[in-house]
Amino acid sequence: MIETDAIISSALRQNRKTLSEWESARLLTGFGIPMARGILAQNWDEVRAAAEGIGYPVVLKACSPEVSHKTEGGLVAVGLHNEMELDAAFKRIHAATPVKDAAYLVQEMVRGQRELVAGMIRDPQFGPCVMFGLGGIFTEILGDVTFRPAPLSEADAEEMTRDIRGNKILNAIRGMAAVDADALVACLMAMGRIGLECEEIQAIDVNPLIIQDSGQAGRLVAVDALVILM
Repeated sequence: MIETDAIISSALRQNRKTLSEWESARLLTGFGIPMARGILAQNWDEVRAAAEGIGYPVVLKACSPEVSHKTEGGLVAVGLHNEMELDAAFKRIHAATPVKDAAYLVQEMVRGQRELVAGMIRDPQFGPCVMFGLGGIFTEILGDVTFRPAPLSEADAEEMTRDIRGNKILNAIRGMAAVDADALVACLMAMGRIGLECEEIQAIDVNPLIIQDSGQAGRLVAVDALVILM
């Protein structure tokens, strides 16, 4: 893919090992992975215009390849319902951002109580392997994840969704719709394709991958992504 090659080539020319969240999202979108709608902005005027274009409520993040742990650094503000809240968040994030030329990512606010993780890791022995499991804070706490070497067949991807101990989270539960199973399978298969087609990529981490509760209930939306190069 032309855009994928351009994103990776640009990063490598700059001797970077990490893509920004915006670059990561563009790359993953090119392979059909559902990313939250977002607009990259360079200053307050662009941030405000982006929020108006997307529609409140929105999420605001600092965006730079040098900033990967945004939540811990106070560089993320969620659930911003109006320009006043956006302005306060922008000033706080701007002051806290350790990178002078960092941009800002304005995203749609995705509502969902259930969070998954999906990704890819290039193993020295097995090559690119797809990862799937419970996401958000539960990724580290529970370690409920499973792996398969690429390429993934549809049956492989379906089996991965059954392998995790907490697989019932994918079902309809307490008034929440079941996950779009076809979209989840397609997402995992796409991770495998990326690993096979983009040899420059060492790892991908999409966390959280949210199961939407309202609007298009059951829809999968990735709200954060990190791509690491070799």
